[in-house]
Amino acid sequence: MSTVHVLLYVTDPDDAPGSVEAAYHDISRALDGTPGLVGNRLLRSVGDPRSFAVHSEWTDLEAFQVWERGNDHRSTTASLRPLQDATRGATFGIYEVAASY
Repeated sequence: MSTVHVLLYVTDPDDAPGSVEAAYHDISRALDGTPGLVGNRLLRSVGDPRSFAVHSEWTDLEAFQVWERGNDHRSTTASLRPLQDATRGATFGIYEVAASY
């Protein structure tokens, strides 16, 4: 099994800058110790400082899916849900490493 990387695309509202970062920090503290979660980071777009991607790394797809189906998933991540960037079509993507150097 290989690690799984999840990217969640979110955007700061014009009238509430800092919303993404605040939600990210709150959620990250709540997720500390989650089984299968290797870590996460908040990425800010160089071209649009209001646009972010939350990158989380999981030990494997099963660990991510168990967490995603769990009772706490929706309540723990609720503060980021209204900030999801729906202009991309899919608000998140799940990736495996295909190659690495």
